[in-house]
Amino acid sequence: MKKIALIFVLLFCFSTTFSQKNEIDRKVEELLQKMTLEEKIGQLNQYSGDSEATGPITINSNKQSEIKNGQLGSMLNVKTVAHTQQFQELAMQSRLKIPLLFGLDVVHGYKTTFPIPLAEAASWDLEAIELSARIAAVETSASGIHWTFAPMVDISRDPRWGRVMEGAGEDTYLGSKIAMARVKGFQGNKLGDTDAVMACVKHFAAYGAAVGGRDYNSVDMSYRMLWETYLPPFKAALDAGAATFMNSFNDLNGIPASGNAYLQRDILKGKWNFNGFVVSDWGSIGEMITHGYSKDSKEAALQAITAGSDMDMESNAYRNNLAELVKENKISIDVIDDAVRRILYKKFELGLFDDPFKFSNPERQKAALTNLEHTKAAREVASKSIVLLKNDKNILPLSKETKTIAFIGPMVKPKRINHGFWAINLKDVDSSYIVSQWEGLERKVGKNTKLLYAKGCSVAGTDKSGFKEAIAVAKKADVVILSIGEAFNMSGEAKSRSNIHLPGVQEDLIKELQKTGKPIVILINAGRPLVFNWTAENMPTIIYTWWLGSEAGNAIADVLFGDYNPSGKLPMTFPRAEGQIPIYYNHFNTGRPSINDDKIYKSAYIDLQNSPQFPFGFGLSYTTFIYSDLKLSTQKIRSSETIEVNFKLTNSGKFEGEEVVQLYLRDKVGCVVRPIKELKDFEKVKLAVGETKTITFTIDKSKLSFYNDKLEYITEAGEFDLMIGSSSEDIRLISNFELVQ
Repeated sequence: MKKIALIFVLLFCFSTTFSQKNEIDRKVEELLQKMTLEEKIGQLNQYSGDSEATGPITINSNKQSEIKNGQLGSMLNVKTVAHTQQFQELAMQSRLKIPLLFGLDVVHGYKTTFPIPLAEAASWDLEAIELSARIAAVETSASGIHWTFAPMVDISRDPRWGRVMEGAGEDTYLGSKIAMARVKGFQGNKLGDTDAVMACVKHFAAYGAAVGGRDYNSVDMSYRMLWETYLPPFKAALDAGAATFMNSFNDLNGIPASGNAYLQRDILKGKWNFNGFVVSDWGSIGEMITHGYSKDSKEAALQAITAGSDMDMESNAYRNNLAELVKENKISIDVIDDAVRRILYKKFELGLFDDPFKFSNPERQKAALTNLEHTKAAREVASKSIVLLKNDKNILPLSKETKTIAFIGPMVKPKRINHGFWAINLKDVDSSYIVSQWEGLERKVGKNTKLLYAKGCSVAGTDKSGFKEAIAVAKKADVVILSIGEAFNMSGEAKSRSNIHLPGVQEDLIKELQKTGKPIVILINAGRPLVFNWTAENMPTIIYTWWLGSEAGNAIADVLFGDYNPSGKLPMTFPRAEGQIPIYYNHFNTGRPSINDDKIYKSAYIDLQNSPQFPFGFGLSYTTFIYSDLKLSTQKIRSSETIEVNFKLTNSGKFEGEEVVQLYLRDKVGCVVRPIKELKDFEKVKLAVGETKTITFTIDKSKLSFYNDKLEYITEAGEFDLMIGSSSEDIRLISNFELVQ
């Protein structure tokens, strides 16, 4: 009976959804019939508000009149109810009263700022990541905004690239899971709800492989690498229901992404049947001229619209050229209609035609931006994102009975820096809600502990004049906490770095403080993996805090004093030197692998180890975990069958804690070279002291499939190594199985 009821509910939901889709389709077609060519082209243009920019500014003094004339479909960088309502009122003066879409780069929170996405990825906590996007959507939608230019799902294996802070790191499987979680969080139950925003999956595609880690640069890779490594997170986001996609600045196979029909027509709208719309990145259609792919703006417009770019962000190529191209019969009106249809559909789906101001509610905005539950969640997610790299002498967690603490470093007292790059600048909102690292510690220790402060040095520069004060302060303390790293604006868009060492004289300060003999806890704030070899090798206690958002101070204090046991794991490999880059755990083997650092006619550096400073998936806890009793339900399967993998995980330490258990597979022999290991599953497990849980993974065809040299997605008979561990290098349990035909 229950099964019948469930089937009935599913059929009802399907029929309702289908009916709604048909109704929207009908309304879109009716509106299309009423639109002039100029009005249609207007829907394909997006302008930035003049208050701030996230790219090269295009001067256009006619924005307001063009909105009134129905010549604009969308705006970005317009925020708050007051400003979005102002522009929407202009749109309501147009002939057909087609509402504007408002988009904004809400990358890791709106008012309540969560950790940068790379830091969130370090939590390996999909529920927490979805919650962060959910709260961002609630606050964003309450401020009159319909659309976020997130998530960024680019895989990147190069920490020199500034935009690694915006993604989930180097791994395809982890990145795909996070992409799905963030889309679900942003879009909520359904588009049209006033607590949901449209997700925009970016950057399509392969932007994370920019040559030399240099932003906006070319990408050179095989199509097999594209399909195997870089496309899966985009497909995962699409499967989660992503409403829109954004193309990328790079070229692929010599063709800029904005004009790349293989990416947009063949894959996205063809093979994957994507029915949303594609927006260009800022000015990227016009930049095809500079690429040397388009001779002028008119040709760029022709190439982009033909290739599947539906909306032109800020290049004015569509506004200035599409009408003429249609009149010259160089572009079919059907191509224009297809792009317009996709955009109008989303406006209807959001309910903007029924009420253009449905998202502009001052009371809802105030309630969303003052919700204390959002603050609580930001603190929890920030705590989960912290990675304990070293705790050799068990200095951590600190005792709350510690009498004197010296808190030193350039990151201690500032507030807004904790937001990291891509934070939303809300000019009308006081920054006092951001918890500095000093404030977090001060609240944690209370009146019984004396806190001493010294800046020590700046993030960059060569000035060591502050060392003397820092050393004097350190000598007075029982323990020293040193907060250092890169400035928040050293990572992000257009923030590529050739040198990713700790900047300035910060490492020199560490060396001087070490001479005091005091226990020192190092906090490293950054938007990417940094190189800090001397510190990594000589300092026993290191925490990677990334940029944690508005609750950074409280979260760091929670971890320092053991109110939260750190559980973060690295989503990117940390190199020893820039010369190792790109460095990633799931690399292909070679005919001459270097085993145990053998360098004689082997694939090795003569002046450096091949191994990273810290591997993918690595992160310590205040407790310890024992892995035991690995069992496989079978050791031979056919592609239609599955293997159940069971093992026991025990908390053998003195603290309650969480462990991210990781399942890796290796296809030992293939028709193409396969990676030395690949993450294929993981689970974050919470255990009380002494508690044991049985963990179960299932291996099916999807975990064994890959792309061959003909780009066929296949499974292949053969032997597989199975590895379960605490990181990509810390493998605790090993077995094997065979796939038979």
